[in-house]
Amino acid sequence: MATTTAERITAAADFHALNAMLNLYDSEGRIPFEKDRQAVEVFMTAQIQPNTLSFVSQEDKLTWLVREGYYDPQVLAGYDRAFVLALFAHARRAAFRFQTFLGAWKFYTSYALKTFDGKHYLEDFADRCVMVALTLAQGDDQQARQLMEEMLSGRFQPATPTFLNAGKQQRGELISCFLLRIEDNMESIGRAVNSALQLSKRGGGVAFLLSNLREAGAPIKRIENQSSGVVPVMKMLEDAFSYANQLGARQGAGAVWLHAHHPDILRFLDTRRENADEKIRIKTLSLGVVIPDITFQLAKEDAQMALFSPYDVERLYGNPFADCAIGDLYPQLVADERVRKRWIRARDLFQRLAEIQFESGYPYIMFEDTVNRANPVAGRITMSNLCSEILQVSTPSTYDENLSYAHIGEDISCNLGSLNIAKAMDAGLAGTVETAIRALTSVSEHTRIDAVPSIRRANDEGHAIGLGQMNLHGFLAREGIQYGSEEALDFTDMYFMTVAYHAYRASHTLAVEHGTAFRGFADSAYAKPAGEGNYFDKYTDGRLSLAPRTELVRALFERFGVAIPTEADWAELRDDILRDGIYNQNLQAVPPTGSISYINHSTSSIHPIASKIEIRKEGKLGRVYYPAAYMTNENLEYYKDAYEIGWKAIVDTYAEATQHVDQGLSLTLFFPDTATTRDLNKAQIYAWRKGIKTLYYIRIRQQALEGTEVQGCVSCTL
Repeated sequence: MATTTAERITAAADFHALNAMLNLYDSEGRIPFEKDRQAVEVFMTAQIQPNTLSFVSQEDKLTWLVREGYYDPQVLAGYDRAFVLALFAHARRAAFRFQTFLGAWKFYTSYALKTFDGKHYLEDFADRCVMVALTLAQGDDQQARQLMEEMLSGRFQPATPTFLNAGKQQRGELISCFLLRIEDNMESIGRAVNSALQLSKRGGGVAFLLSNLREAGAPIKRIENQSSGVVPVMKMLEDAFSYANQLGARQGAGAVWLHAHHPDILRFLDTRRENADEKIRIKTLSLGVVIPDITFQLAKEDAQMALFSPYDVERLYGNPFADCAIGDLYPQLVADERVRKRWIRARDLFQRLAEIQFESGYPYIMFEDTVNRANPVAGRITMSNLCSEILQVSTPSTYDENLSYAHIGEDISCNLGSLNIAKAMDAGLAGTVETAIRALTSVSEHTRIDAVPSIRRANDEGHAIGLGQMNLHGFLAREGIQYGSEEALDFTDMYFMTVAYHAYRASHTLAVEHGTAFRGFADSAYAKPAGEGNYFDKYTDGRLSLAPRTELVRALFERFGVAIPTEADWAELRDDILRDGIYNQNLQAVPPTGSISYINHSTSSIHPIASKIEIRKEGKLGRVYYPAAYMTNENLEYYKDAYEIGWKAIVDTYAEATQHVDQGLSLTLFFPDTATTRDLNKAQIYAWRKGIKTLYYIRIRQQALEGTEVQGCVSCTL
């Protein structure tokens, strides 16, 4: 009997219908997890398998993929062909299965290699893991095998640019984030627009520092009231990002950072208001604000705060505005009559910050003095990246009139990847951390961005990486621990300390193997004598507890066979590093893991879940539903969402981790729909006092409109 069009459409969309059922309770009030598993099966049989190109053998497939311009022949040429074929066969025997529909959906729509016309799939998850492993291992058979195992098992997941691009012939860069300074001259601004195009075309997010630009109304060539300030530069950068596209993978994303004491700060914030004048409105750039301690002090006193002309500060003090410690210089700058200043009420700034955050979730916040006190590398950190976790030093470039470099400074690139905490613990942790550090370092070594020489220089000399973490909430729930509890905070502290130990040990091994440390090691806190400001003093002088505070966490580490480093371990590692150095200028940064969490079936970063069943909007498709990792109908009590848990517990969790992470952690704050701007400010002050380095994003819970609630629906928000 012939099928109708409606029946065919229903059958084709069946996996979406099954996935949507995940969001409905059954008659016993239980979440039907089996519907999501069925959605995966139907998706694979109805959508993926019929549209996957088949080949007689793996050898034929590889030959064809190279000949047609899909795979990079240089990657495969670095290995014996028999080894490559054996690795593909080994990966296939692992019989990987996606645990959620959204995981499968994200992989096949965003990561898997497709034919150029987009109609057929050429890879599955195992293939992608093998090609990433072969690319990053750089001809080392053992390393390739290890890395493939870490990815296939779900213990380590490279970030999107690496996992998407590695091994492909038509690709962007493997690297995640770029951060660029803009200096106060037209040459630097022109270079910045070009760099926005070039970097957005090649890969990850790009952030720009605007703090050094002279304010609106500042003189140009000593003629007063000439400068139009930072907003026109923001408009140019926004246009550049909207033009460049990352080889069809995703549109380039940009952020701009400004110091809280820059005279244009209020105008800068107002660009993200919904009702902003179109001449100044910024729709696609993320905003970030750099706040020193002095700003909080002035707000506490309900005092006026001075905004200083960057033009005057640089002219009189010899350094760009962002490179001056404004907090330390504040009394001096206030007293200096040669520095033009404007005055606003400090509390008004925080009020404005919160108002804009209510509207857009932005701006991000970096606590300038906290960041620089914790920074082990010589130099000054002036900004963060798009997701507010990359914290590295930079130096300015200077240009000739033809825009060639008179002096190449250092701008920042950083590549990311994250461990699944639960699976890494299951495997004993140490080996996974070392493999991940080697993989991320390889990404750095693969990166050659000649279009922006300052990026290339910093990458070549610093080998900075950012090892992240995800699935904290999933792991805690699996082990019967409430997120935010004393045991959860204790675990977070011990886990991150142990990861830090193995990360530094791996970087020391790399320094020995390469016969060199990162440039600038000799001037860093890593190279200071023991007891005289050495970075590792905090682990050997009794400042930090090196043993679990709770019996449950002590027993947990014992059960998983994960040894917590002792004072003697840290002292030995410190002495090894003093002798040989470390290879990576930066090692850890905890990003908001995004789509890699879904394909890995992890909870995002070290946040609590936003909802038991998360609803994601996927382009034209509409909604896709995602269940939290390790969640069952029997352990729902451990899956309170971020709004129930509250921002204080989240900040406390991040504070435990921050003390062991050399860069930042991307921290989103969640608030109920009853929150006020005062509540947002309270959270910011609390985070600052707890030693948090950066705040990423603000999410306000929006309750379903009255009359639109669906009875039996798991999610209480729309």
